[in-house]
Amino acid sequence: MNAGLTSTRLGLPGLPAVAEEIMLQRDLLLARSTQCRYHVAHVSTAGAVELVREARKRGIAVTAEVCPHHLLLTEECVSESEYGTNYKVQPPLRTRKDVDACVAGVVDGTIACLATDHAPHGREEKELDFQNAPFGINSLEIALGLFAKALLGPGRLDWPGLIARMTLNPANTLGLKKGTLAPGADADVTVIDPEMNWTVDISTFRSRSP
Repeated sequence: MNAGLTSTRLGLPGLPAVAEEIMLQRDLLLARSTQCRYHVAHVSTAGAVELVREARKRGIAVTAEVCPHHLLLTEECVSESEYGTNYKVQPPLRTRKDVDACVAGVVDGTIACLATDHAPHGREEKELDFQNAPFGINSLEIALGLFAKALLGPGRLDWPGLIARMTLNPANTLGLKKGTLAPGADADVTVIDPEMNWTVDISTFRSRSP
């Protein structure tokens, strides 16, 4: 749970945004000092996005990623779902301001990669109370649809921009020769119908959690 007014109202201990930002600032200083490449996983706060943006401007070799739930959902989901544990993730869902900042970071290239943080759990685990339920959310099977909703639907990105952030940019970050349709490249191709209406059906999931 994100630390703030919502966590206080719900009586849940919270994880503050500043905790993420302090650790990120430390790592960026170390990256600058050692002149190493540094990748930030699962950015979730407006402050973290700004830290990455400024570090890149200063020439620090930093890349970053964000997950679909941090582009679409806020801490209020926990309240609206009556302590729904499906919304217990790490880092936690933040505020609308944080969501908007993460989206802006994707659009302007501060966050070059789109990831999933796919962490499925069985129903019996997620049916524990909020404090004892494990962190994690299903996202692998529905990542494309979620990213399309967050970034294509509002017109923030086009299809080539979205696909690059899911394929070519992560491959380049990891130094892999993937993510292209160039002659001789791996034929790891997904065919997408952009006009298709699609409804999530959890009975088709191959993950552990429903």
